[in-house]
Amino acid sequence: MSHQNTFQRYEIKYMISKAQKERILSVIAPYMSIDKYGRTIIRNLYFDTDSYRLIRRSNEKPIYKEKLRIRSYALATPDSDVFVELKKKYKSVVYKRRLTLPEHAVMEAFSDGTPLPVSSQIGDEIAYFREFYGPLTPKVYLSYAREAFYMLDGSDFRITFDDEIQYRTSDLTLTKEPSGTPLLKDGLVLMEVKAPGALPLWLIKALTEERIFKTTFSKYGTAYADILKTKVKGDAYHD
Repeated sequence: MSHQNTFQRYEIKYMISKAQKERILSVIAPYMSIDKYGRTIIRNLYFDTDSYRLIRRSNEKPIYKEKLRIRSYALATPDSDVFVELKKKYKSVVYKRRLTLPEHAVMEAFSDGTPLPVSSQIGDEIAYFREFYGPLTPKVYLSYAREAFYMLDGSDFRITFDDEIQYRTSDLTLTKEPSGTPLLKDGLVLMEVKAPGALPLWLIKALTEERIFKTTFSKYGTAYADILKTKVKGDAYHD
């Protein structure tokens, strides 16, 4: 049985130090609390064409861009549920469509080039996406440790802190333990603010005082850039 969810919000990213993270945590403490999962390792498989068409277009920073991934919040087994996510961004607003299906069903569908075993609007959107871009296969495994905070008043505002971001281009499965090449320098943390609208004034004040400015950082995009750099070095070595 599958489940589906939709999300629509702004996502603003900041690259901060661990010391800044601790100061931000003290500021948000009266308003926010860490979610029930605590510190979680998030595992992702990004799908793309053989020429990496999706991430190449995304890195060009167009008005509209989209990507497809599957995600698990624990080490997956073939029978455990994973999330199939179609993530779109248009004029800074992020739209996310998500299905929940067994890992083996998702991987078999992509391996065989067959539809996902679900009948729903989101399933149809994913089917159209696959048809439009042609064969999509796993290209990058990407994992990171996340702490997610939610508002105590129940409003739809979130802050997440990600570190230990790493990727690999082999063992492209969610059923193997996280490992790979680090994407952040030691001591850095990626903070993401996920908001349906304007940021709360107390957060704006804290960001201003800490001189923390928004940045553009794509985990998959950074991994792709590192893949290209490694390939160029390898080609130069063999010349």
